[in-house]
Amino acid sequence: MIVYSSSVEQFKEDVAENRIAPTIETAYISKLGKRPAQSEWRAWNNSMQFMDKVIRNSKVADDCGVLIEYNIPSTSKRIDFVIAGHDQENEKNFIIVELKQWDTAEASPKEDLVRTVINGAVRETTHPSYQAWSYRQFMYDMNENVYSKGIKGHSVAFLHNYHAKNPEPLKSDHYQKVIAEAPLFFAEETRKLQEFLFKYVGKGNGVDLLYEIENGRIVPSKSLIDHIDGLFKGNDDFILLDEQKVAYETIMSYAKRQDHKATIIVKGGPGTGKSVISMNAMGGLLRERLNTIFVAPNASFRSVMVEMLAKNKTLSKARTKNLFMGSGSFVDSKENEFDVLIVDEAHRLKGKGTYMYKGVNQVDDVIKSSNVNVFFVDDHQRIRPNDIGTIAEIKRVAKERKSTLYEYELHAQFRCSGADGYLNWIDDVLHIRETGNYNGWDRDAFDFQILDNPHEVFNLIRQKQSEGLKARMTAGFAWSWTNEGNSNGQIEDVVIPEHSFSMPWNGKAIQSIWAVHPDGVNQVGCIHTTQGLEFDYVGVIIGNDLKYDIENYELYADYNEYKDTAGKKGLKHNRDELKKLISNIYKVLLTRGMKGCYVYCCDPSLKKYLEDRLGER
Repeated sequence: MIVYSSSVEQFKEDVAENRIAPTIETAYISKLGKRPAQSEWRAWNNSMQFMDKVIRNSKVADDCGVLIEYNIPSTSKRIDFVIAGHDQENEKNFIIVELKQWDTAEASPKEDLVRTVINGAVRETTHPSYQAWSYRQFMYDMNENVYSKGIKGHSVAFLHNYHAKNPEPLKSDHYQKVIAEAPLFFAEETRKLQEFLFKYVGKGNGVDLLYEIENGRIVPSKSLIDHIDGLFKGNDDFILLDEQKVAYETIMSYAKRQDHKATIIVKGGPGTGKSVISMNAMGGLLRERLNTIFVAPNASFRSVMVEMLAKNKTLSKARTKNLFMGSGSFVDSKENEFDVLIVDEAHRLKGKGTYMYKGVNQVDDVIKSSNVNVFFVDDHQRIRPNDIGTIAEIKRVAKERKSTLYEYELHAQFRCSGADGYLNWIDDVLHIRETGNYNGWDRDAFDFQILDNPHEVFNLIRQKQSEGLKARMTAGFAWSWTNEGNSNGQIEDVVIPEHSFSMPWNGKAIQSIWAVHPDGVNQVGCIHTTQGLEFDYVGVIIGNDLKYDIENYELYADYNEYKDTAGKKGLKHNRDELKKLISNIYKVLLTRGMKGCYVYCCDPSLKKYLEDRLGER
């Protein structure tokens, strides 16, 4: 969708007559059905004055095409400014211009991120060159007219209020790769930008190109398919085993038909390979040239999946990210806009009132927006009251949306050394469901230890990590987080005074990739940075939010000790539901290890209860 489209001649006239911002605003209201924020209106008014000067002085032809606020199809992203035309060799070109009104910024240690003032506070955001490059790459990868009709794309970032410093933080060494892909121009470099525009679109004849860009089908290019295919090949993290291969082929057979609206529910507990199957399904459906997106409610889970797939290749990682979206991204999507949406960790889909979510029901958003939708779900991994992605809810919405329902259940266990008995014991001991594993399981199959103090747990985790294995410390949400002055886990919030033990929560600087970052071993992960992921060994601290009453033989949740305000909202007088959600959290944490799990209980009675259930007393 394009908010404003014109020739360069018309654009210059609209700016000269001081009607550019009102014209964009009118079109914005007409096409998006809402008023723009005042800050957005001011940005149009100011930035377009600068672009007008650049274009006039660049001497590009009047019949170049101009797009303003171009909404990239199948995304919520809008490109600030696009100019299209022909170069001196008569080749078709378009240039994406990312406009910023910044006058100051700082480098960030995080990849392709910077710090600047946004809405009155210093915040992290993507580097302007990264933004511009990622938009261009999406067009190359997904717009059929762009990649099949020889339309060449270019991208730049223009910070018209920003004067370069010495040294310039936005041109630090770790930004050079992305700047090479999308040049960065400051206030004193307008002449260079003018030359850039003239070089690629100077001969004009660009209005028709706008039509081609706007009407290109959103279909993955062969280049993108080959790129993703190459990432899967030889990647041991995503090899399909036994039942997983059967599930994958079943999903493919339903999803690639595209002759009717379909909802596929894949049920499976921890360690059944849901994420391996979902990632392979994304790759397989892209190979079928279907517009496929991988959806996950948890940002950390999405980030780690991209890291595992791209293996630290910066631009490869950035390109791959375009195929991953959060579950709140589909509120305004059109019906069946996507061929396939694959939702992993679907039990974490949200309902109305969730922070930052503007819709009513994310299950409905997904089913509405896709011809085929695939939900990977485990009802026993809901952890908050607003997690509505249950099997029952998916079925209800599918019926309402007249989507044909298919179901598949995974049974084989590939985590916890394949110890089904361990998982059944966890369910039984945490009162999630009754199983036949009251007194434990074959202990030789999985290294499970309940230890006397948290130092022992941490020492074992560090030992495993030093041996080249993946090992992490985790804990329930029984300790508050310190926000101020704690950007990377400087403050040790997880404190157990009786053992003189303290560690920080996973730091914000590495939060999304804590599970794979080298510094992660010295920080404690929470449910939000671990759900959906796995390690060789996991350490779990069970806090005072889950306790055992010896006199009444009752496992119970302590409302006051549970520190997740969103997780206990409305549950002060609903002890059973609170216990269910907190038990689900600990089930997730206790099942992250493929080879072993080491546990410390803050509540002595809970420790005794677990040991009794193992026959250790």
